[in-house]
Amino acid sequence: MQAQTFHTFPAPAKLNLTLLITGKRSDGYHLLDTDFRFIDLCDSIDIAVRDDGVIELLNPMPDVPADSDLTVRAARLLQHATGSPLGATLRVHKRIPMGGGLGGGSSDAATVLLALNRLWGCGLSREALMQLGVQLGADVPVFIFGKNARATGIGEQLTELALADAWYVVCKPPVHVATGPVFQEFSQRLLTGRASFSIMRSLSGATQKQNDLQPVVAEIYPAVKQVLNRLSEYGSPLMTGSGACVFLELANEDQANKVFHSLSGEMTVYVAKGLKAHPVSDGE
Repeated sequence: MQAQTFHTFPAPAKLNLTLLITGKRSDGYHLLDTDFRFIDLCDSIDIAVRDDGVIELLNPMPDVPADSDLTVRAARLLQHATGSPLGATLRVHKRIPMGGGLGGGSSDAATVLLALNRLWGCGLSREALMQLGVQLGADVPVFIFGKNARATGIGEQLTELALADAWYVVCKPPVHVATGPVFQEFSQRLLTGRASFSIMRSLSGATQKQNDLQPVVAEIYPAVKQVLNRLSEYGSPLMTGSGACVFLELANEDQANKVFHSLSGEMTVYVAKGLKAHPVSDGE
């Protein structure tokens, strides 16, 4: 095998600026109406092309076999779909907290697909890569889509979203929230009348920012409620995805830094800038 030359690619986190549950399909999947925004809180992935067809992850996570890692699965999926004889050595540098609703694993997988499509010379379109990505997870396609987006259906119907510049303070409560049980609890509340489906947004797209899963998570996980209460001293915080991370949107970096410094001794907190687009381009 030839000497390895590594290339480094970013994998940004996402925020759900609003998350409405608008219905439920007969197969059990919930219908969503959500706005995705990329932020500059990023993992980074080092990738070296190999000529022996092997996919290797140099630093697998504890208790997660390398074969189960989304980055390895993404590389093998692209390899299988295109018949590429090439392989890759991967090294993932995690900065996005896990289990927080920020999409780190999905973003890592999407970056591997985007990067290897270029490095291997596969030539697949973003649309084709998105069709592969959905096999790895529901949030993978939006990262491949590459633009801030409104997502409807079960998250697969994406429309580009133009967003103003903004800064965010993102807090990670000391809990891991499992998505499945949160949706199950939301469904149970529908049956008992303690929750209802959100009315679809008007054609203008205007809606009050909310997360329909937030009351469920805040009740089950007191640590999330505590962070929401603390951040509410500075504005109107919102949980992202199915949790656990909570964020506050601010007009500028100075405001964000002030909130960050007031909270940094109490909890895990980040300052991040909203991105206009995914930082990995098509390379076209």
